[in-house]
Amino acid sequence: METKKFYRKFGWRLSTVGVLLLLATLGWGQTQQQTQAQPASPAQQQSAPGGDARPPQPQASATAEPKISPKEAEEFFRSVDEILKFVSRDTGLPIKQEVKKRLTSRDEVEAYLQKNMSEDKDAQRLRRSELVLKKFGLLPRDFNLETFLVALLKEQVAGYYDPKTKTVNLLNWLEIEQQRPVMAHELTHALQDQSFGLEKWMKAGDADLADKKQPTPEDIENDEINTARTAVVEGQAMAVMLDYLLAPSGQTLANSRELLDRLKEGMLVGTPDAIEFHNAPIYLREALTFPYRYGVDFEADLLASGGEQKAFAGAFANPPHTTRQIMEPKTYLSGERNKPMRLPDFAAAFKNYDRFDIGGVGEFDVALLVDQYAGVEASRELYPHWRGGYYYAARPKGDASAPLGLLYVSRWSTVEHAAEFAAIYAKSLPKRYQRAHEVQEGSNNAELDLRGLETLVGKHTWLTEEGPVVIVVQGDTVLVTESLDQATTDKLGHDVFAPATAEGK
Repeated sequence: METKKFYRKFGWRLSTVGVLLLLATLGWGQTQQQTQAQPASPAQQQSAPGGDARPPQPQASATAEPKISPKEAEEFFRSVDEILKFVSRDTGLPIKQEVKKRLTSRDEVEAYLQKNMSEDKDAQRLRRSELVLKKFGLLPRDFNLETFLVALLKEQVAGYYDPKTKTVNLLNWLEIEQQRPVMAHELTHALQDQSFGLEKWMKAGDADLADKKQPTPEDIENDEINTARTAVVEGQAMAVMLDYLLAPSGQTLANSRELLDRLKEGMLVGTPDAIEFHNAPIYLREALTFPYRYGVDFEADLLASGGEQKAFAGAFANPPHTTRQIMEPKTYLSGERNKPMRLPDFAAAFKNYDRFDIGGVGEFDVALLVDQYAGVEASRELYPHWRGGYYYAARPKGDASAPLGLLYVSRWSTVEHAAEFAAIYAKSLPKRYQRAHEVQEGSNNAELDLRGLETLVGKHTWLTEEGPVVIVVQGDTVLVTESLDQATTDKLGHDVFAPATAEGK
């Protein structure tokens, strides 16, 4: 929904949460016990006397930085060419030119983060992201998203590839052996860049819907392209890093699929010293690890379906469009496309409002909404039935202090699943507002028992301290408005549902 705006700026450029958590799970943790060995990198295997390879060790305290001297870095850089050759063999992507390497300090990384985070357009996107996420109840009202993201990246960054300078950056505060698999990850980005031009390829999903007066249904669907492409880029790099770590044991991602569930769960648990990650809201933990966890699973399915060509070069030539295709690779492989969503005339419906933000709400977003409101099991049961969604946020004209108004429309595979989602959304209202009192239309003044509510049909209205919340369920579509006036809600309902009536649906 909204962290895609963050991924537009950083995304594949920084190997962060996913890389360190994969190393923690596979390189230092219980997965080794399952594989009957503790895999070291191929470079370690070759250099250790008698083949007595040892796995990377846990990250030590960063009280004596730098840990790596320029001489040690120079020696390590000489071994990078062998890692690059491994990456090329594993991906089928050719080595077209030498990859530049650089030793980077923590201060330089922090400056890189601050510079990119402070650019005007991205700062605006981030502010919009924060307020919309809070409106949906996915972030606490007092949460500072920018401060958190900078702190998290400073804590979790494990290395990065800079496409502008074509340079892989080695971090001077992490031990060499810890960075070998990270280098496999980063060199995958370097070869992706050499073959496909990562910045240009990623810009296909860089359009900001907030800049468009009347987005089209195609614009809404394409709003997830950046997130889906980030999952391809990171999923490939994670797959290569996993192959690199498993190589001494003779295993690969393709023949070790049983490892993936444990690895993905490990990424969400985190490492003991990942303080910022542990303190993050559920939404951010899930969203920030999405391209790594689901991306590597997506790549594994492509490897099983069509081998190296389909999983690497093929995914760049025919990239996925949505998080649904990443989360459910069978929909990508079958070429499934959802029918376009019906959109209201935004300018007419919101004539008394100033637009704040607009965007698609994809399958992954819905999974997190349901997870937050009803739990993981309910989410897993419901999210595969998502078939489309978008939101529009606005404020009354000239009143920047007014509560953010919200339109949210979602479509589902069946009438029953639409009613189920509506009930879950309704049950979230007492958690998101200090007061949420349902107003019954007509003579029936009985309150809905939200605790036992399993489905919701028809139209329902609640009054809150930020204005009315209206939920309308008609057929396979759920319309929600929050903090909007009655005339605007009525106009939106007409625009969203009237075409369905006209078509006899």
